[in-house]
Amino acid sequence: MSDKTYNVLFLCTGNSARSIMAECILNRDNSGRFRAFSAGSHPRGHIDPTVLNLLTRFNYPTEGLRSKSWEEFARPDAPQLDFVFTVCDKAAHEVCPVWPGQPMTAHWGVPDPAAFEGTPVEKAAFCGDVMRMLYNRINLFAALPIRGLDRLSLQSRLNDIGKVRDTTEPQNA
Repeated sequence: MSDKTYNVLFLCTGNSARSIMAECILNRDNSGRFRAFSAGSHPRGHIDPTVLNLLTRFNYPTEGLRSKSWEEFARPDAPQLDFVFTVCDKAAHEVCPVWPGQPMTAHWGVPDPAAFEGTPVEKAAFCGDVMRMLYNRINLFAALPIRGLDRLSLQSRLNDIGKVRDTTEPQNA
């Protein structure tokens, strides 16, 4: 059996919150099966400070994280992607670049912590809720028997993960 490491790209419009969280979660909690990246269609150029604080508080490595364009992953010298997941509704409706190698794609939309308006404590709680939603979806993905599923079955499961509704979704979403 192959010890393939799957390359996964998480996309969001600004690449400052959700996609950054997803990248960190999969990179830390995947036992080496996956290598995660994140990017945005219109990167903000910075990571949301509340998100960065949350990642740091939960001991996720943040060194080298940056807000970047999805164009970096459409270049010939980019890592060969196996999966591309959009984590915001806006990015899901944009015309994406053509990804070399035709990776599998799915939409796993979650609310935007960077757009949340409220007190710093409320925003921190909101970010925590969004991070938990991403964590749950990423764990479902990481548990899939990828090598044992045909492409159609795998695509169905990836789509189903995006439909998972957390019973405690943030109220201000």
